Amino acid sequence: MNKSYVIGVDYGSDSVRSVLVDAENGNEISSSVFYYPRWKKGEFCDAASSQFRQHPLDYIEGLETTIKDCLQKAGDQTIGKAVKAISVDTTGSTPVAVNAAGVPLSLLEEFADNPNAMFVLWKDHTSVKEAQEINDHAKKFDVDYLQYVGGIYSSEWFWAKLLHVLRADEKVRQALYTWVEHCDYIPFLLTGGTDASAIRRSVCAAGHKSLWAAEFGGLPPNTFFSDLDPLLDGLTDRLFTDAYTSAEAAGNLSEEWATRLGLSTDVVVGVGAFDCHMGAVGGQIEPYYLSKVMGTSTCDMLVAPKEEVAETLVRGICGQVDGSIIPGMIGMEAGQSAFGDAYAWFKQILMWPVANLLAEAQGIAEDDIAKITDLIDGQLIPALSKKAEALPVTASSELAIDWFNGRRTPDADQTLKGALLGLHLGTDAPRIFRAIVEATCFGAKSIVDRFVEQGIPVKGLIGLGGVAKKSPYIMQTMADVMNMPIRIHKSEQTCAIGAAMFAATAARLYEKVEDAMHAMGQGFEKTYEPRPEMVQIYATRYNRYKEVGGFIESSKA
Repeated sequence: MNKSYVIGVDYGSDSVRSVLVDAENGNEISSSVFYYPRWKKGEFCDAASSQFRQHPLDYIEGLETTIKDCLQKAGDQTIGKAVKAISVDTTGSTPVAVNAAGVPLSLLEEFADNPNAMFVLWKDHTSVKEAQEINDHAKKFDVDYLQYVGGIYSSEWFWAKLLHVLRADEKVRQALYTWVEHCDYIPFLLTGGTDASAIRRSVCAAGHKSLWAAEFGGLPPNTFFSDLDPLLDGLTDRLFTDAYTSAEAAGNLSEEWATRLGLSTDVVVGVGAFDCHMGAVGGQIEPYYLSKVMGTSTCDMLVAPKEEVAETLVRGICGQVDGSIIPGMIGMEAGQSAFGDAYAWFKQILMWPVANLLAEAQGIAEDDIAKITDLIDGQLIPALSKKAEALPVTASSELAIDWFNGRRTPDADQTLKGALLGLHLGTDAPRIFRAIVEATCFGAKSIVDRFVEQGIPVKGLIGLGGVAKKSPYIMQTMADVMNMPIRIHKSEQTCAIGAAMFAATAARLYEKVEDAMHAMGQGFEKTYEPRPEMVQIYATRYNRYKEVGGFIESSKA
């Protein structure tokens, strides 16, 4: 039997990873990671103003490098000829301004160093003002154009970012033809697209971030946007009407990219999607099980049969869209704006003296400084976890609010801030770390509560991503706070594997994505069960978390 292989490409916040997979059984043949060099240097970003931009060259260089590396690592030159398809997932909403040919403006010499001409990363919150204007404006219309995105539009999303860039930069405004999500741009690039109007837009991005809905016949009418700001007038004509599931093909690999990668133009390129959506499939999502992709932030995905959801609309989530995760089902998305980022923030605080004082110390060689820094950096979170886990938990223990990067769900509000309280002279680093861990788990529980309150049951949890795999302490806390089991998927790369599953479906190696998921899925490695003795304690602390969060929300400046 001739073997068939597929490639899944997963664009994360810091790096891109490609995996070469046996389409018959999901076995990973090889993988490769490329860290964005410009992003790593902090170029085009300003954390103080919540500006996070990424240069398309980081994406393009990473795409070519990782796929070629996967093929080389496979050690068999015939495998390249047996690759049938490539699919990609990306962070989102991460859109970019392109010209009429579909070229990101920052790839043009005139805009090479202009952050407004680059991809606006999901966690860029420079458009908080614009998001609020969209929310206020939507109330003026008889049709609720926000009904399928939870009723609240976020500064992390497509239209708010577009309006902000148009207002902020006249040169970009004049050169912009249309606005494209990262997950839609990469398939367009791989298929050799030269006409921006021909970009195949994914139903995932369109429905969850762009206000597209089949019930509206596409996007809201031009007047919705032109009445908001004349700068948006006419843009819907240069966007899209149709949207496609990721089980469909965007086209075939172009001659240029086939040559660059050492593949054939017969290779199918699938329609893209967001990382959490493909990650949920890679993690073998089931109806009514909340699949939590846990990384720098979380994306929480839930699927349910259309006939069972019926007219139920869940308020305050990041959208519910027919076919956005699994074609034929309603895909629902929620999430937290900071999860791993909250731990990374605390780690960065603790690393400050190492980074800033050790380098100035006299008599210590540079190599020794580097070794010490790497040692502390690598051991800090595991050591904090071990100490925090051993601490007794009481109703009066230190408490945190996890809105360090605003709140995504429920009820998006990126102006909200995190908090630490209950501190005293006995409070040390492990106790603060424990409070932050608990807060991220409390934030996760508030998402489950919202689904249940609005009529969508949650039967259990599926844990995916780096935090789920690497931190037993955090996962056990999650199970205790949620008072439900959490299954941890075996795969290290559920997003990339999910992309590979969609690639196999787009190439018609499988009739449905569920078939690919069944054949290529790797199963689960562990289940964390809630501990009865901790459930009640965390229930009490969760109520306190809600009280404090409500106070912060009601008293924000």
